[in-house]
Order: sequence, then C-alpha cells, then structure tokens
Amino acid sequence: MALQSYPTCFVFRLKMGWILWLVSCLLLGCRPESDIKVLRLAHTLDTTHPVHAALVFMAKELETRSAGRMRIKIYPGSQLGSERETIELLQLGAVDLVKTSTSPLEGFIPGMGVFGIPYVFRGSEHFWKVLEGEIGQELLSAGVHQKLKGLCYYDAGSRSFYTKEKAVRSPDDLKGLKIRVQNSRTSMEMIDSMGGAATPLSFGELYSALDQGVVDGAENNPPSLLSSRHYEVCKFYSLDEHTMVPDVVLIGTETWNRLTPDQRQWLQQAVDASVPFQRDLWATKTKETMTALEEAGVEIIHPDKSLFQKAVASLHAGFEGTEAGRWMQRVLELP
Repeated sequence: MALQSYPTCFVFRLKMGWILWLVSCLLLGCRPESDIKVLRLAHTLDTTHPVHAALVFMAKELETRSAGRMRIKIYPGSQLGSERETIELLQLGAVDLVKTSTSPLEGFIPGMGVFGIPYVFRGSEHFWKVLEGEIGQELLSAGVHQKLKGLCYYDAGSRSFYTKEKAVRSPDDLKGLKIRVQNSRTSMEMIDSMGGAATPLSFGELYSALDQGVVDGAENNPPSLLSSRHYEVCKFYSLDEHTMVPDVVLIGTETWNRLTPDQRQWLQQAVDASVPFQRDLWATKTKETMTALEEAGVEIIHPDKSLFQKAVASLHAGFEGTEAGRWMQRVLELP
C-alpha cells in the first residue's frame, strides 16, 4: 500500500519517529549492533594486574576514536586457555587479539627467543632502545607468515626468582630446585645452566603447583608475584633480574586484513596510546608492589648479579648460529 494512502496524521508520526531516531543516533551515538566491529581479546592475567588495566584503557580509546564503531571484548584470566593456546586460537581466527609474553611466542617466531636469553640487555634504557627501534619493529612484523602481527610492546619489568623453602643468593642455591618456567626453550636452558630443574607450566596452574610441592619456585616480575598471590606460598624473592621479557599485543593477520583503513588507523592509535599509559602504570605498580610484598612477610634479597651472569656466560655462546642468536648479536652491538 502506498504511503500516501495512510491518514495524514499517521504519516506525520511515522516521519517524526524516523527523524527522532536519526537525531538520537547522531547525538547519543547509538547504532545497530550489526554496524559495530567487536574484536575479541584474550589474555591470561588477573583483572587486578596493571597490564589488564592497560588493555581496558586501550578498549576505551578504541571506542572513543572510532565514535563507537569499534569495541574490544576482553577475556582475561586464562578464560580461553594458556598463552600458547590463545596464540593458536589467534592463528585459527577464533579470537582477534591476544596479549602474551614473548616467551611462548618463540615457538612461533624463533627470533622472539632473544628476550629469554639472560643478561642480554644492559638495562632499561638499552631495553627500550631495542624495542622502539629497528630491531623491535622488525620482530613485531616477523610473525606475519604465522598469521601473527605485532601491534606493540608492553613493559613487563625484569624477571627474578621466588622460592618456597630457601632464598636464592647465588646460582648454587638453585641446584636441585624445580623452577617453573614459561613454555620457552631459552628459559629452560637458562635454568638448567644455573643448576636448577626447569619445569614448564602454564601460569594458571602455578599456584597449586607451588602449594602442593610440584615445583619449588618460579621466576617473574613483582606485579605478577603479587597479583597471582604466589607470595602466600613463596616467602623469598631474589632480585637477580636475569631477563627482561616484554609483553606483546598481537592481532591475527586475517582480522587485520578484514579491517578497513579507518578501522586499522583507529586500532593502531588506540594501541599506541595505551603504551605510555601502561609503562607509567607499571612503574607505579612495581614500587607499590615491593612495599606490599615486604608487608606480607616476603624477604627481598639483592644478590650479586655477577655470579648469575658468570653462570650463564656459556649460554650466550650456545646460541651462535641460531635465529635467536642472530638477534642477540644485533642487540649486543646496539650502542
């Protein structure tokens, strides 16, 4: 039936209804759900962790920059599996984004193994010079053939040993101890070179493994030790700071290729904005964490790092001729 055949008052109300709907959409930003691009992001950390806060910030930035056209739905706390499992989901297209440590990434991108080599960085300034320069950017792009595109690095501090029964003051104290490591060949070789027994476990399984004596200790940064509540079981934290292993935000290449140029720009802008936010938050949380750990009865040890450096000296030579070793050489040569 033609619109003209309806009563004039009905036509007027119908037109006014459409006008009001259009105005409300323009003013309030409402739009049909089918017009909103929702990206699914998975990670393994607790919602109290500063990295999760950075991801929430990134999601808000994306929604703002896209004027509500894009959103990120976050699945934290290993809801979708371990780090390796979420990377595999990313390759399959089952999720769109993943926040992961670079350690499990070396199984997909061998060059990422450089971050697991102990004492390859001279300090925080050298570390960020690598990440923000040519080397870091090349590594972010190195996984494209594996359907993995890196978008940014997040600060994850330095990794140090925490143990249940005795303090680690030198590599000799690691002998005979089962130390949980990430699923990384270089991490396992590092522990073995110091005399410990490397035991790869997912982060979500670690609390019970420590509590039940499956492992004697682990290694991680201060905020992770606190947020995971591992300090309830491990009362010794030895700041040998053997590695600086960053986190990475990845997007699946299939998802990236489906995004429009505008959507890619909004996403990258949101990611870039989250990096300084995360670094500032990390620095603040790390200081607060050290105080909280001491108040919880954790003994903080400051060992002679040179003892640990000597223990792993042969490990550097063992990487010659490997992909990780090639990147290590470039890092060491960077002034």
